[in-house]
Amino acid sequence: MISIRKIGVIGRTYRHLNRYRQILAVLFKYGFGDLIDTLKIEQYIEIGLQMISRKRRERLEKLTRAERTRMALEELGPTYIKLGQILSTRPDLVSVEFVNEFTKLQDKVPPFSSAAYVQSIEAELGTSYQHLFAELDEAPLASASIGQVHRARLHSGEEVVVKVQRPGIEKIIEVDLEIMLHLATLAERHIEELAVYRPIKIVEEFANTIEKELDYTLEASSMERVSRQFLNDPNVYVPKVYRDYSSRRMLTIEYVDGIKVSDTQRIDAARMDRRIITERGADILFKQIFTFGFFHADPHPGNIFVLPGNVICLIDFGMTGAVDRATREAFVRLVEGVIRRDEPRTAEILLKLTEWDEEPNRTELEKDIADFLGRHLYRPLGEIQFSKLMQHMLEVATKNRMRILPDIFLMLKALSQVENIARELDPDFDMIQAVTPFIRDVKVARLAPGRLMEDVIRLIEQSYEFLTDFPKDLLEISHSLRQKKMSFTLVLKDLDKMLATHDQISNRISFAIIIAALIIGSALIVISRMPPMVYGISLIGLIGFLAAGFLGVWLLVAIIKKGRL
Repeated sequence: MISIRKIGVIGRTYRHLNRYRQILAVLFKYGFGDLIDTLKIEQYIEIGLQMISRKRRERLEKLTRAERTRMALEELGPTYIKLGQILSTRPDLVSVEFVNEFTKLQDKVPPFSSAAYVQSIEAELGTSYQHLFAELDEAPLASASIGQVHRARLHSGEEVVVKVQRPGIEKIIEVDLEIMLHLATLAERHIEELAVYRPIKIVEEFANTIEKELDYTLEASSMERVSRQFLNDPNVYVPKVYRDYSSRRMLTIEYVDGIKVSDTQRIDAARMDRRIITERGADILFKQIFTFGFFHADPHPGNIFVLPGNVICLIDFGMTGAVDRATREAFVRLVEGVIRRDEPRTAEILLKLTEWDEEPNRTELEKDIADFLGRHLYRPLGEIQFSKLMQHMLEVATKNRMRILPDIFLMLKALSQVENIARELDPDFDMIQAVTPFIRDVKVARLAPGRLMEDVIRLIEQSYEFLTDFPKDLLEISHSLRQKKMSFTLVLKDLDKMLATHDQISNRISFAIIIAALIIGSALIVISRMPPMVYGISLIGLIGFLAAGFLGVWLLVAIIKKGRL
């Protein structure tokens, strides 16, 4: 299991100094030297930091900070590439600019040896690979940062693909996570602008996500869950999972010989119907989201195959999303508000689907939503692109300091990906029209008599619990206050900033008084012609003037650096 140790207190000796040095070298290279200086990293790893030549940094002034960050992540290797890919689905943790840039990260690394691959299989299942497989291809079908996939054949004759984790990948990730946490702790402590993004929370969320991705049994369960969803649907196929040949670090599934949904030439050559494929592909995602509430969250062209008979096959369930009934209904109300061009209602529902530290200004939010509606909805439905709708809505949320919940964003992203595939297959496909029946079904289900009765009963139960528990809770609070077991703490927001500013003002005034005193005292000494004399001027008075001049320049430079005169 991966663990993150609280390493911010380690001090001057660091257990992973070589890796730390590599990371700092890459950060310097891509123009983040100012960040390293601000973090005061020298006190933690003085050894080695001086070995990084700042002259080797590339000139990257024309690139944005997001672009430079993406390039740095690519160079830092598997863990950091995964971090960027995961953050590309988390607009609640990073800004839209970084979300868009991180979607470009490519998870392509050189394959590891077939001998290491076989050794990993035998270590996982505790037996020789010949007892497991009649054939095992040496050349991999695919190689990524965490795992590698080979084709194989069971002794029963069934064709399978076997995904195995890279040897030692958990240790590599654990070391990188410890360093990430250390840097995040320093960033939150020293850089106010970055503290807003909660870097420690980002690392902790990443650790939780990557731990799930390293557990292939979760992916197997997701595949079986989606397979059960479409058990009676002949238009959908999910490969079989071979549990006896799978473990936490190894996954064996049925080999499927299909055509990638993006390979339109092969689809046309096989005389398959693009329109039917498009409709079925969109229908599958809509059912997953609006009917089942559990969906494949990464339906890019490489994860969707077409089988004979225009059957849609889904693979790679490493990323899934889930939305409960209440969230689905709130999303439907949001869509309804958008279609009706109802700014106040749209703003109200958007607030329910997001998180924030301070509630946004309703007036400003409604203005932004009105602009959003004006950009997209005053045109024919066939011209409306869901992906652009999603992008602009994300910008509206970010501008108003609202964070879209991860699963909501995954849902929007999945819908956008399917729309892009659909437009390649069938340019006349109308995403809005295709999703309308599912939205209508959610609304009808919400107003069904049985559902209304459930809501009424739940409301009565909650009201009864409140009426019975509230007086008791008040008595407990009162009792705790009387016994001094409870106290209230008044926190004045930004008090530390105010005190720091006050100290700064006091120091400047003190400096100015000292300078004035030096000038006046030196002038009196010069006038009184106090020896020793240099060219007829008192040496002590001259030294006093020079000291006053030096302190004055020092004070002026300090003020200019702060940007205030």
